Amino acid sequence: MPAARRTGLSQVDAQDDFLRARRRQVLGRMGRLLLRERGDIDLILPFDEVVQAVGRLGERELGLQVVALDTIVGTTDRQSGFDRQFRPTSARVRARWERVAAAMRRGDPLPPVSLYRIGEAHFVRDGHHRVSAARALGWRDIDANVTEILTRVGADRTLRLSDLPMKSQERLFRERVPLDPSRAERIELRNPVDYGSLAEGVEAWGFRLMQERGQFLDRVEVANLWFESEFAPVVELLRDADLIGDDTDADAYHRLASERYELTRSHEWSDEIIALLKASRRRRRR
Repeated sequence: MPAARRTGLSQVDAQDDFLRARRRQVLGRMGRLLLRERGDIDLILPFDEVVQAVGRLGERELGLQVVALDTIVGTTDRQSGFDRQFRPTSARVRARWERVAAAMRRGDPLPPVSLYRIGEAHFVRDGHHRVSAARALGWRDIDANVTEILTRVGADRTLRLSDLPMKSQERLFRERVPLDPSRAERIELRNPVDYGSLAEGVEAWGFRLMQERGQFLDRVEVANLWFESEFAPVVELLRDADLIGDDTDADAYHRLASERYELTRSHEWSDEIIALLKASRRRRRR
């Protein structure tokens, strides 16, 4: 980012800073429209919707921290007047914005901003104008009082509005199939709808296991037994048979488990089943 202009008159320079930030916001939006990029690429993330999608478990105060400005991508206020990069989207915020920018240029002490943290992403509770002006002035980070929101599903700084349905489905899967975190990370599906059908498959697998054993198992027990004795070994079988390809492990397991049942009406895995699946794939390629 080019260095902010400095005339020695902080208020004049702040006015120029605002016009420059607005110009960048307008030009950026126009450029993305011309390139037909994703419509939500510059939309600021709404905190409440993200929390609903990823599932709130609790929170903890982290206190005063230095936070990288490019990780601040959301807000608790949908009417804040800023885009995802905290460039002003209208002249409504101009007067206050310029006062804050002028104070920053003079080196006046300003209070830390207040942020929520979800995974790698930060959301502004208080301090939208300070974050925006700091970015316009070329700052890399800012002092912030941070509250971490503990969630069922993680989030990173690249999260967008269009990703929330996927996150919501992933959250529901983890509620129905409560795996240990390290195991849950391996269950990655590209189609949000598949999380629901995979959860049903795990629950059906658990029901058959309980019938076989003649004992009740809770969701945690079913989830981890399914991972240990079904998912992980089957994925190894599929990988050895070169049936995973470009899919994720979970996508391959989910797809081929469905194909297996269509071909054999069986829930078992064996060398014969793998051979049938490979033969079916060859036929489809012809």
